[in-house]
Amino acid sequence: MKLTVFSSDGKTSSEKDFAGIPTFEGDKGLQALKQTIVAIDANNRQGTRSTKTRGEVRGGGKKPWRQKGTGRARAGSIRSPLWSGGGVVFGPRPRDFSKKTNKKVKHLAFNRALFDRAVAGEIAVIESFDPAMKKTKAINEVLGRIAPKGKLLLVDAPFAVETTLASRNIERVWLREAANLNSRDLAQYAKIIVSAKALDTIIARANGGKN
Repeated sequence: MKLTVFSSDGKTSSEKDFAGIPTFEGDKGLQALKQTIVAIDANNRQGTRSTKTRGEVRGGGKKPWRQKGTGRARAGSIRSPLWSGGGVVFGPRPRDFSKKTNKKVKHLAFNRALFDRAVAGEIAVIESFDPAMKKTKAINEVLGRIAPKGKLLLVDAPFAVETTLASRNIERVWLREAANLNSRDLAQYAKIIVSAKALDTIIARANGGKN
């Protein structure tokens, strides 16, 4: 499959054929991709929201006023859900949202996402992220030549410290190590820029490596 390869400064480009990128026909893998992305989002949920029931809020041990003769509605406790500061009925409680996805489904989803983005021309290859570009302005200019607009995902294996420091203040840019790249990463960004070294790792994963 052909991808556009840019020089380290982003000024020159050429088409190059990369063997090993998976290919698909029809809808194969789309359901696996959806299932995997839903599972990733679910696994990222903390599930720590919590409210107190009437049995857990403080106070309310004494009946606020006598049952009859006051002209007010009957009340047995200030912990009632009807009262301000009382308990909450059917409120959120801590829970585990995680979903399990087997390795074959994850692998199929990763390959399908990689194929779709490559076919759409939304994956660009850069020869390398030059560590000499230590300034945010310098790396921003390079990225602007390759992808002027939209959210960008940069992938390397691994990133140089200089590249990480220079990129972290660019609002539209996110960084991901090739070994940690997942199906959701491949699906959610407008453009994915990978180094040649990172692409080798990604292709190895697509052809039977760890997903």
